[in-house]
Amino acid sequence: MPDWLTLYYEDPVELTHGEGRHVWDAEGRCYLDFYGGVLTTMTAHALPEVTAAVREQAGRILHTSTLYLNRPMVELAERIATLSGIPDARVFFTSSGTEANDTALLLATAYRRSNQILAMRNSYHGRSFSSVSVTGNSAWSPTSLSPFQTLYLHGGVRTRGPFAELSDAAFTDACVADLEDVLGQAHGGAAALIAEPVQGVGGFTAPPDGLYAAFREVLDRHGILWISDEVQTGWGRTGDHFWGWQAHAASGPPDMLTFAKGIGNGMAVGGVVARAEVMNCLDAHSVSTFGGSPVTMAAALANLTHLLEHDLQGNARRVGGLLIQRLRAVTAGLPVVREVRGRGLMIGVELAGSDGRPAPHAAGLALEHARAEGLLVGRGGREGNVLRIAPPLTLTVAEAEEGAELLGAVLRRTQDAVEAERQP
Repeated sequence: MPDWLTLYYEDPVELTHGEGRHVWDAEGRCYLDFYGGVLTTMTAHALPEVTAAVREQAGRILHTSTLYLNRPMVELAERIATLSGIPDARVFFTSSGTEANDTALLLATAYRRSNQILAMRNSYHGRSFSSVSVTGNSAWSPTSLSPFQTLYLHGGVRTRGPFAELSDAAFTDACVADLEDVLGQAHGGAAALIAEPVQGVGGFTAPPDGLYAAFREVLDRHGILWISDEVQTGWGRTGDHFWGWQAHAASGPPDMLTFAKGIGNGMAVGGVVARAEVMNCLDAHSVSTFGGSPVTMAAALANLTHLLEHDLQGNARRVGGLLIQRLRAVTAGLPVVREVRGRGLMIGVELAGSDGRPAPHAAGLALEHARAEGLLVGRGGREGNVLRIAPPLTLTVAEAEEGAELLGAVLRRTQDAVEAERQP
């Protein structure tokens, strides 16, 4: 394996099995999972309906590719097209969020005949050459080479940057003015804006509701497409909405949305939803070898059905709201905690030093302490100073309370360690 492969923990953990919101390692240690494999085990570990669907489909046929039809793929496409909110929608399946964003960028540049892309600062859209080149986070962008001319906009981070002290309305106005200024300086017409409604790897940061609706009014005047990257925000995780773009719906749905991660509940599923006019613009052959696999489609169908029938979006809203409140309560008065933010079961805890600057070292300590306490959380932010909390959407009230208490103890221990390190 490469040296640059990211592994959590000084002594990396081997996870062997899971059930519900818990996982076990090779030494038999049980952990409460507040990260779900980077928001991918969206519903629950070993969800019986998904396990049964995989087993049944695997007994028939494992693989066909998008060159052939299979019933689970068609049924899932129909359901996602309806749920997307995009009129006359078409769906193309891939095997990851990175590939989904690649496809959306391909469609946008082909449709608009432009290689200019608008993207947000602090963003993340995948690890391929094209998706890295529209990622506005240097920690995840290993090369300056790019197939695009990428123009980065303000707005993805509400509490930092030159507009942080403004009111929400003034913040939105300033970001729209920045967009207008960028477009005025760019030669030719940009193909698309790609944006995460809530920035995932960036540390679960978000603009005020309605920002992208205001952007959309400007984009429409120029014919520029809007791609909503829903790889982490989709399927009800934010609680208030099924899709992240719906917090910015005043100007209508996006032209395209991309999805992945949670819909497969651990299986490799991704895809793009787009208006038919945009989706059908390619004039060359294009297939996905592993997109639309019968097994992954069967798993995703079973998972989506479970999610809708059990109102997991509502559970994310109720239990996530409780969890945010509890985390704010247990971290109150801790100088190392700059902010607890988020919505639904998509929560960030930002750590900072006594000078207010990002504290990645403290986040590293907290990650290790959490593991020692039997709690798995993620880590993100441009400086690596944000703890990312995204449990499966079936999280119970009791588990939310338990996790909040554990994290409170972890952060108090982290605070003590940071203070001890400052002693002469």
